[in-house]
Amino acid sequence: MRASSWYIPVLVTAATLLLARPVAAQPTTSPPTPAAAPVAAAVICNLHCDARDPAAATGDRTSVSAGVSGRTLVLHLSDGDAMGWAAINQVRPGDEVWLDRSFDGGSSWADGSRLGLTAAPGGVGGWRTLMYNNDDWAKLGVGALRACGRAVDTGAVACTEWARTKWNAANRTEAAATAMMALYDNGAGNFRGGGWWGSAVALSAVIRNIEVTRMPSYRYAISTTYDRNVGAGRGQFRNEFSDDTGWWAMAWLDAYDLTGDRRYLDTARIAADHMHTFWTGACGGGIRWREGGTYKAAISNSLYIQVNATLAGRTGNATYRTRATTGWSWFAGTGLIGGDGLVRDGLDESNCAPGGTVFSYNQGVLMSGLTELTALTGNASHRDRARQVADATTRPGSALTDSGGILHDPPEGWDDCFKDGAYFKAGLMRGLSELDAALSGHPYATYLDRQGDTAFSRSRNAFDQYSLSWSAWTKPSGPGCQASALALMNATH
Repeated sequence: MRASSWYIPVLVTAATLLLARPVAAQPTTSPPTPAAAPVAAAVICNLHCDARDPAAATGDRTSVSAGVSGRTLVLHLSDGDAMGWAAINQVRPGDEVWLDRSFDGGSSWADGSRLGLTAAPGGVGGWRTLMYNNDDWAKLGVGALRACGRAVDTGAVACTEWARTKWNAANRTEAAATAMMALYDNGAGNFRGGGWWGSAVALSAVIRNIEVTRMPSYRYAISTTYDRNVGAGRGQFRNEFSDDTGWWAMAWLDAYDLTGDRRYLDTARIAADHMHTFWTGACGGGIRWREGGTYKAAISNSLYIQVNATLAGRTGNATYRTRATTGWSWFAGTGLIGGDGLVRDGLDESNCAPGGTVFSYNQGVLMSGLTELTALTGNASHRDRARQVADATTRPGSALTDSGGILHDPPEGWDDCFKDGAYFKAGLMRGLSELDAALSGHPYATYLDRQGDTAFSRSRNAFDQYSLSWSAWTKPSGPGCQASALALMNATH
């Protein structure tokens, strides 16, 4: 599904925080009578302030519901106001209803929650809270809401799923980015639970989302991530792992392409030079995965090609061009691309024999590197080789694509959304989409669209969070799964 998004919602900072005076909560089937419970201490004001009367809502979209002791809890959302309210139906006098609000992807709920807590009086069929804001724009808080309630006779408590308004989520690509940013820690400048290199992959996906949707709301994540972390560890996003350094180098090249800020390009150059220190003559060349180790991972060497080819294209520097072409010459001669056309995980200097599991990101990052190398050198044979890998990857019944044409990665069998394997599909989606864009006829568009449609319909919750498998909801949501899904949605926008 490819369409341009001309709707550009933007997070803005409230100029003034005018506290709204609580008004009466309204039942859904009869006029209001009692006053609402006091507003929580942390009042948020965006377009409107918390505790707004739902009668003033510009819209009413029923989002998610849940049952509790014969009652029905419903989360109502007003997309134009970026606010929501909770309702409980089939009530008995004394039944309680309230909203929870989360600013960390639903892991916890803020403000003490129980926002708008109110008890149903007698003589009504339903009862509701006041409206509360979905997000906290003044603090760059990307949030979600859920409706909760307690049955007075049984004491049972239940809540709906988390969901949010369509503010910054007008389509599935924007919605995936917003759910990704709900996991962003503004203080630390990373994605909660995402790991070091995982945050680089997630940031790249957010940057590319800005490019494809033209929604600039989350540009702040670029400078925040940089400023909070450029001095960490060895500085300039370097550490003892060559692939970690490569992921960050690509994130900052993406940032440079979007913003034109020279400091991001300079950091990518420093990172590339650091990656080159991992090069050894053992097995004819290639970079090691880790300092002091002897393993030459396919992912490290694919990133080496991609980073250097991209830098050469941006700077015209012959050193990066030479590194990229030399890196590919070595890679092509190692046997890392097997007879089935798929890239193996790596080789060890002890015997130089390629082997290991076939992972999706090893295919995709090599596609990206060879596509960039073709753009740099004009040698179409590099892109042709990338296409052979892509054909082997996307063929139904291959090691990575099932007979129905849906991508599966080995980590689906052992990882969860907070572990490294959850990020692997992001590398493939990026590489395949870049290769597809460079080819006439766009031969992989149908494959990409099939993944996007399947994930959206089968692997997504009400908050537009995705699970590890794209064919079914298989594992809890988290930063790795969201980064891969966002890369997919970027590729199909």
